[in-house]
Amino acid sequence: MAYSKLVKPESSELLHLTVLRTERLAPHWIRVTLGGGEIAKFRPMGFDQWFRLFLPIGGDAGLDRVPAKANKMFGYLKFLRIPDGERPVMRNYTVRAYRPATADGGAEIDVDFVLHGSAADGTAGPASRWAETCTAGENVLIIDEGLTFNPQRGTERVVLIGDETALPAIASICASLPADATGTAIIEVPSDEDALDFPHPAGVDVDWLTRPHEFPPGSRALSQLHDLALPEAPFHVYAAGEQSLASGVRKHLVGERGVEKSAVSFCGYWKVGAASPASKAARDAAAEPLA
Repeated sequence: MAYSKLVKPESSELLHLTVLRTERLAPHWIRVTLGGGEIAKFRPMGFDQWFRLFLPIGGDAGLDRVPAKANKMFGYLKFLRIPDGERPVMRNYTVRAYRPATADGGAEIDVDFVLHGSAADGTAGPASRWAETCTAGENVLIIDEGLTFNPQRGTERVVLIGDETALPAIASICASLPADATGTAIIEVPSDEDALDFPHPAGVDVDWLTRPHEFPPGSRALSQLHDLALPEAPFHVYAAGEQSLASGVRKHLVGERGVEKSAVSFCGYWKVGAASPASKAARDAAAEPLA
């Protein structure tokens, strides 16, 4: 059988949005709410809908130079030709929540950022620093990329596994599942404070695992999976977070427990020891302590 395929959005055009507000959810979590601009063109798909986010580290002039298809090979090469110092930082994020327009205001998208390091002491990466310091009215760009979570129609049993970076996606998937869905969510976080509770179907058990500092990211979640009694078929697995966790889940379930490849959606968000590329301006800004 084929691998679980991505679900593409009906449109992947560049959308200009604005920061509406920010909220500190926990010591290592900030929620940035986006709206305004071209939010009316955004088509919510629920589940783990994700997008490319372009942050104006070098100012709005850089946003104006982002090519229409910056998420494709040739567009990305054009994106890289934007001068260092103007080129925005591009990262991938999940729609944590979408709220449609009402009589009182336009539609909104919540984006939850895991904070690595601190903007105040210069140890934060460019995306974390931006999330900590952005203010209402700042402009960003997004390109919708659709869904990774793609179960067979009618599948309502799930196994959801991830580290803290997958928490927004797992929470959004749970919000999109039918009320009678069943299964297990295994979520590994670096501290108890990072275990942000979220609504989920009553039949989905949420198992929080706190990761001691000496444990490699994803190792506790993967170990827990080895001891997990899988639900009766049909069910669908979603694994995301650190690359070795996502690929390790698929390898264990498909290679050792006979789960069909098409029943596993997985995505490596990051890799231990590998930093995302950033412009020199972004690196300089991250290294410069705040006043």
